[in-house]
Amino acid sequence: MHVSDRLKQERHRLSLSQEELARLCGVSKRAQASYESGERSPRAEYLEAAAGAGVDVHFVLTGIVLAGQSQSAAGDAAWAANPPAAQDGVREAGMHYLSGDRASSGADLHPNGTLPVPMYDIEAAAGAGRIFDAERIEATFYLPAALFEADGVDPAQVVGVTARGDSMGDTIRDREQVLVNRAQRTPDGVFLLRMDDELRLKRVQRVAGGAWILISDNPAYERELIKPDDLASVEIIGQCWRKVGRVF
Repeated sequence: MHVSDRLKQERHRLSLSQEELARLCGVSKRAQASYESGERSPRAEYLEAAAGAGVDVHFVLTGIVLAGQSQSAAGDAAWAANPPAAQDGVREAGMHYLSGDRASSGADLHPNGTLPVPMYDIEAAAGAGRIFDAERIEATFYLPAALFEADGVDPAQVVGVTARGDSMGDTIRDREQVLVNRAQRTPDGVFLLRMDDELRLKRVQRVAGGAWILISDNPAYERELIKPDDLASVEIIGQCWRKVGRVF
């Protein structure tokens, strides 16, 4: 079930027509229909207005109902308590998204039970110097604290990057958001790497003799062998923990 499906489900729970919810949220009926079909993704301003109209926006974005929320919505969304696994351990995660000057960083628990994750553009973050600092944050995702607890992940060690390119195939698609756990830096798995002044998302496999193989899940890309003498040129930033999949 996608964001579009959950939005439609919430509208039905409130016994509102598309036209009625659109009016409450300050958009056209056509825009509302496009949100529910998955043709377009709702903006932050729309979601704020929807929350004011009684929509459980946290459920719409994450598929998770927080403690104390509507029991009817909780019953409809019980299956969503454990997010579905995506390909090869890079799991899906739904999140609240803020952009521009509304973005924030840190790991302070919000009243709605979520924790902020700073988001960086993988190209803007590349280059010499510090990779992740406050000046480079382009947005913030809000992830339910329960997900960190369930996986034993320190939220202060998690950052997000926007993937670029098709080298990881369907595992991580172009412009998908990937959450990286900087506390986990031991191969094997999918990792964010720094090679010279470039950040790359690759599957890292250790082989006999201490060498690494960097694997692109897209078969059009060749594997790369990093010999033991060259490992110093590759820095593992962290393991890819979760990703935010596209609605369409």
